[in-house]
Amino acid sequence: MKTPLLFAVPVVLLSAAVSAQDGAKEKSTAVLDTDMAKISYAIGMKIGGDMKKAGLDLDVAMFSAAIEDMLKDREPAMTREQIGEAQQLLGEQLAAKRAAQQEKGKAEGAEFLKTNGARPEVKTTASGLQYEVLTEGTGPMPKATDTVSVHYKGSLLDGTVFDSSYDRGEPANFKVNGLIPGWVEALQLMKVGSKYKLYIPSELGYGERGVGEIPPNATLVFEMELLEIKAPEKPAEGDAQTITIQ
Repeated sequence: MKTPLLFAVPVVLLSAAVSAQDGAKEKSTAVLDTDMAKISYAIGMKIGGDMKKAGLDLDVAMFSAAIEDMLKDREPAMTREQIGEAQQLLGEQLAAKRAAQQEKGKAEGAEFLKTNGARPEVKTTASGLQYEVLTEGTGPMPKATDTVSVHYKGSLLDGTVFDSSYDRGEPANFKVNGLIPGWVEALQLMKVGSKYKLYIPSELGYGERGVGEIPPNATLVFEMELLEIKAPEKPAEGDAQTITIQ
């Protein structure tokens, strides 16, 4: 995941400004009675959301003042040298936060997997992958080169759901060997019709970087159903193979 720069905010797509929010929150007092108000609020939502995800602690008044200064073509309150110093400070703060997140994720994951692996219904492979058979299927088992159809729900150790094909209302199709290592291994243990609960150590998931809502060194929990092994795609009728004659 790239670290966003405070001083290089990209142009955003307004369609990405609104996302579903869970839980009760204080309601905004913004009045969106003009097209300009709606456009401005949508851009503010996107920028604010990105900064929150990046873990930036900002003085909102100063942030707003800087935007207003730029829009009204005022003389900035900071020199180029001061901006460079602030960028360096920002980088140091983000690096420190990421290091703390990495240590936290590593410690929490190790403690969870140790306790979870002691449960009799949980199996642990040589790689460290843990899984629990909820339903054992009777169909064939996929190979790494196969494309499969699966239903799944992925969550963090605190129960936060970061992805779910169930919520989207349709299964997902994946090439087995194009997935995170924990999935590649787990899918080749499953028969079609199986439903497993997977406990994936960070090194078999997204590692120290994390991605999206998944923090660094996060241990992941998946409920996954293997629905089908997709038939290989056949060339369209009339397509000819190219033969090279040397």
